[in-house]
Formats: sequence, structure tokens, C-alpha cells
Amino acid sequence: MTSILSTASHTCTCLVLLSILSACTKVTVQHPFNISAETQSGDDYQLGPEDVLEVLVWKNADLSKVVTVRPDGRISLPLIGDVPAAGFTAAHVQQEITKRLLDFYQEPPHVSLIVQQANSYVIFIVGQVGRPGQYTVKRGTTFLQAIALAGGFTPFAATNDVLVLRNGSGDHQQRAAQISYKDILRGKYQENNILLKSGDTIIIP
Repeated sequence: MTSILSTASHTCTCLVLLSILSACTKVTVQHPFNISAETQSGDDYQLGPEDVLEVLVWKNADLSKVVTVRPDGRISLPLIGDVPAAGFTAAHVQQEITKRLLDFYQEPPHVSLIVQQANSYVIFIVGQVGRPGQYTVKRGTTFLQAIALAGGFTPFAATNDVLVLRNGSGDHQQRAAQISYKDILRGKYQENNILLKSGDTIIIP
């Protein structure tokens, strides 16, 4: 129920923003983020429910498991029990598993963690595209790829005033960046065809 209300609230917010954007040709971004300075590796991806992880403990097949992040945000492993995963990076969870296994090893064990399926990597696309909605995508999905998934721009889309909303990390302040499709066509891929992050919302007025 909470998830449904959260999604509804998110959708309502996007629709309000879309109506505002539709009324003007230029957008003043109050809390911008620098798209050229954003990490492009995806290494800061935060795990979420339904993500499938492979935990490998060197020379210990009994402790090596493929697990799914539960709705409560945890994974279960032999010996150490439940480990928080949702909201943390794979590197953080790997370090936490290693730390907990120290109680059973004389020397630090070699632990690897691989994200097999990033099922919680969700983006939202609203506005003047063929199929607006929520999309589950893979890490490394670019702005152009997302637009293609949504069926491309409609004839009425203001393609040079696209807005990308992104959740902040520390202060939880939602930030935004304005993207010009024309600049992408001119070859400015690094600056405008950004890699999307989980939770991003693309608004096309």
C-alpha cells in the first residue's frame, strides 16, 4: 500500500511539473546538477528489492550463494544470517559480508559480490513521448536509449527543453538538469547523452 501511494505521489508530482513546463519554453532549474561531472560508471548504484546478487566466498562453496534482495531490503546468507542490502552499493555489502565472516575465519576471507540482475533499476518517463511510464532498465542505459524505449518523441515535444530529475545523495534534495536533444545531434554526447541512474525522471514538455 505504501509503495502504491509513493508511486501515485511521484506521478502526481511529475504531472504538476509537466504542466508547468508546458506553459513555458525555457525552464529555470532551481537545484541543478552538473551532468558533465556526474559519474558515468554506475559503480554508485544502490541495491534495491528484487535485485539478484551472486556472493562468492573463495574456496567455500557452502557460503557462495545466489540471493535475491527481499522486500525488507535484506539478504540471507549461511553463518551470518540477514545482511542489509537495499540502499547500499554492492561494494558496501561486500565489505559488510567480509566483516561478519571474520568471526569464522582466522584471516580475512576473499569475498566477491556480483549484481546478476538489477531489477530495482527503475526510471520514469513522462510527457511528450509515445509510451510514457515506468521502465525497468539496465545499468548503463543512456538518455537516448530511454527515449527510444518510450517510443520516441511526439511531434509536439519540446526536445530542447527536456528535464531530468535526480534524487540527491546527502541532503535528499531532488536536483534537475536540462538537456537539449539538438546538442546531442550535434555530437555533444558526453555532456548531454547522460547515463541514467535508478530513480531518474525524464520530463518532456
